[in-house]
Amino acid sequence: MRDWPDLAWPQFAAEGDGPRVALLPVGALEAHGPHLPVGTDVLISEAMAREAARSLAGEGYRAYRLPALAYAPAPFAAEFAGTLSVRPSTLTALVSDIGRALADQGVACLAIANSHFDPANLEALAAARDELAGERRLRLAYPDLTRRRMAERLTEEFKSGACHAGRFETSIVLAERPDLVHEAVRHALPEVPVSLVEAIRAGKRGFRQAGGADAYFGDPARATAAEGRATVALLGEILAEAVRAQLEP
Repeated sequence: MRDWPDLAWPQFAAEGDGPRVALLPVGALEAHGPHLPVGTDVLISEAMAREAARSLAGEGYRAYRLPALAYAPAPFAAEFAGTLSVRPSTLTALVSDIGRALADQGVACLAIANSHFDPANLEALAAARDELAGERRLRLAYPDLTRRRMAERLTEEFKSGACHAGRFETSIVLAERPDLVHEAVRHALPEVPVSLVEAIRAGKRGFRQAGGADAYFGDPARATAAEGRATVALLGEILAEAVRAQLEP
């Protein structure tokens, strides 16, 4: 596994004969409770892409992790300080252009590691997926974790829909960057057992409307680094499986 920005240009031509796969982490800068950084989704997506790249590299793929996209549509968190939201069309155009540039470089598959589930972001990524699929210049692996068959593989909290900055995400940040977790704050947070999935279906348009006055849902006080490490490994395998499905006969 190599990080794309770390290589000099001659190295790209001397990396072996396996199919080239580029893994693109997609996150956001948005409020994640009073205990997690606004870049939580970026950290999660970077970890997911890293683990998938390691797995694929061990199987002979030339796997490269791209720099993360930290700017995304985040209207659900827009009322909270620190949130930076862009238009969906901006993200769609950027992902599509990245895919075209990768195709020009001989990359066989673009794998998107996304952990930001704002409906506007999911729509933007779906639009980019459809654009690139229509051009048929490279394969696209994009496991949408909000789909039932994907969600069923993850933790109970994730499946409940009450998982923004809760136990699921807090565990991952504890595993990846414990220095960024405000421990005294998170241990004092009560559980907010509100499903964002159901809130979105009910027409809620922001975290506060949905019942998350402090921009978190779930139970961050019960998070553990061990659960985070296990979840990251599973996320990486899910992304690697999606790549194999695109490239293997």
